[in-house]
Amino acid sequence: MDTTTRVEPPVRAGRREWIGLAVLALPTLLLALDFSVLFLALPSLGADLGADNAQQLWILDIYGFMVAGFLVTMGTLGDRIGRRKLLMIGAAAFGLVSLMAAYSTSAEMLIGARALLGIAGATLMPSTLALISNMFKDAKQRGMAIGLWATCLMIGVAIGPVVGGLLLESFWWGSAFLMGVPVMVVLLIAAPLLLPEYRNAGSGRLDLYSVALSLAAILPIIYGLKKIAAEGPSPQYVIAMVVGLAIGVVFVRRQRALPDPLLDMRLFGNRSFSGAFGILLIGGAAAAGIGFLFTQYLQLVEGLSPLRAGLWLIPYTIGMIAGALICPMIARRVRPGFVIAGGLVIQAIGFLVLSQVPVTAGMLTAQAGLILVFIGQSPIFVLGTTLLVSAAPPEKAGSASSLSQTSSDFGVALGIAAMGSIGAAVYRTQLADTAPDLPAEAAGAAGESLVGAVNAAATLPGSVGTALIDAGREAFTTGFNTAAAVGAPVAILLAVVAAVLLRHVGATGSGEQPPAEAEAADPAATPATP
Repeated sequence: MDTTTRVEPPVRAGRREWIGLAVLALPTLLLALDFSVLFLALPSLGADLGADNAQQLWILDIYGFMVAGFLVTMGTLGDRIGRRKLLMIGAAAFGLVSLMAAYSTSAEMLIGARALLGIAGATLMPSTLALISNMFKDAKQRGMAIGLWATCLMIGVAIGPVVGGLLLESFWWGSAFLMGVPVMVVLLIAAPLLLPEYRNAGSGRLDLYSVALSLAAILPIIYGLKKIAAEGPSPQYVIAMVVGLAIGVVFVRRQRALPDPLLDMRLFGNRSFSGAFGILLIGGAAAAGIGFLFTQYLQLVEGLSPLRAGLWLIPYTIGMIAGALICPMIARRVRPGFVIAGGLVIQAIGFLVLSQVPVTAGMLTAQAGLILVFIGQSPIFVLGTTLLVSAAPPEKAGSASSLSQTSSDFGVALGIAAMGSIGAAVYRTQLADTAPDLPAEAAGAAGESLVGAVNAAATLPGSVGTALIDAGREAFTTGFNTAAAVGAPVAILLAVVAAVLLRHVGATGSGEQPPAEAEAADPAATPATP
C-alpha cells in the first residue's frame, strides 16, 4: 500500500492577481510619500496658517504617530471584518480627509486632519500586505510580489521631498494632499473587481481595552524616541518611554490571558517570525539612523538646499530598489537567512566606508557608503517581511503584516534617536575642544547643534565665525563617522543571527514548504466570496 502523502503545489497567481497587486501598489506608494512630502512645504503652510514651531512639528509628526499607534489594532481588525473591506473603508476615509487637509484654514485643523490621515493610513498598510499573502500562494511569486510592494514603499519615502518641491513650484501647499484623492477613487473602484476578501470567521469581538492599552504603550515610546532624536536626552522623554514600556507589559500579559487576543503573542514562539521581527527592527534602526544623519550632512556640511539634498538621495534609493527586486530571485536558490546575512555583511562594509568620510570633498565617499548600506538593507526588508508574513497562519496575516509595519516604525524612530544621540554627543565633545574662544551665549548655541553654530557664527567677527563653522562641520562629520562605525558591528552581529536563526527556512525554489504552510490552517479562517 502506498502511504505517501501527496502535497499539492500552491495555486499560482494569474493576470488578475498581478493587476490587483498594481492596485495595491498605489496606496502603498502614496502612504509612504505622505511621510516626507511636507518637508519642503512646511515653511509655506506655516506662513499661510500662522503655525508656530511647535505646531509645525506636530503637523509633520502626528501622521507617523497615528500610523504607528493604530497598526496593531487595524491589522487585527482586518482579520476580523475582512481585509478588503477594511482597505476600502480606509481608502474612503483617506480620500475625504485628504480634502480636509488640503483646504485647512488653521494649524489646529491641519494637525487634526493629519491625525485622521494617520489612522486611515493604519488601515491601509497592513491590509495591502495581508491581501498580497492571500493572493500569492506560491512562495516564488509571493516573494516577488512583496519585493514590488517594498519597492513602492522605498520610492514613496525617497521621492516625497522631491514631489513636494515640484508641486510647490506650480501650486499651493494643499496640492500635496490632493494627490491622495484620485488614488483612493481608483482603489475604491478596482478593489471589488480585482481583490479577494478574506476574514477569520471564527474570531471574537475586538477587545477595546486591549486597543487602549496598545495605544497607551506605543505612542509614548514613539514620542519619546522622536523627541530624544530632535532635542537630545531629557528626563521627561525617558519617563514617557518607561511609562510606555510598563503599559506594554500589561498589554502583553492581557493578550496571553485572552482566548481571542488583539495580538496573538504565540506568533513570537515561531523562530522564523521572531527572528525576522528582530532583524527588521534592529537592522531597520541602523539604516534609518545613518540615513537621517546623511540628510543632515548634505545640508549642514555640504551646504545643499533641501531640494538638492533630496535629489542626492536618489542614487541610494535606486540601489535599494535594485536590491529589492533582485533578492527574491536569489532567494529561490539560496536560503533566505543566508541572503539576509549576506545583505548585512554588505551593509557593514557600507558603514565602514561611511566611517571614513572626510570633512571636505567627502560627497563621493558618503554616497558610496550609503548605497552599500541600503543595498544591504533590501534583503532585510523584503525577505524579512516575507518570512514574517509567511511564518504566520493565514488567519493571522493581518496581525503579522501590522507587526511588520510596526517594527519598521519603531526601527526608524529608534535608529534616529540612537544614531542622532551618538552623533550629537561626539559633536559636543569635539567642538568643546576645537572651537575658538566664544561669548557664553554663542558657545551655548554652538554646543547644541551645527545649526546653532552656523547661526552663532553670523553674529561673530568674520574670522571667528569662519573658524566656528569649520570646527562645527568637522565635529559633525566626526560624529557621523562614529555613528557609522557603531553600525558596522551591529550589522555583523545581525548577520550571524540571521544565518543561525533562519537557516532552517528553505530557498523558495527548493520545494520546501514555508513555515506557515507546513502547519494546518485554522478551519474557522475561510476566504470570503469576492
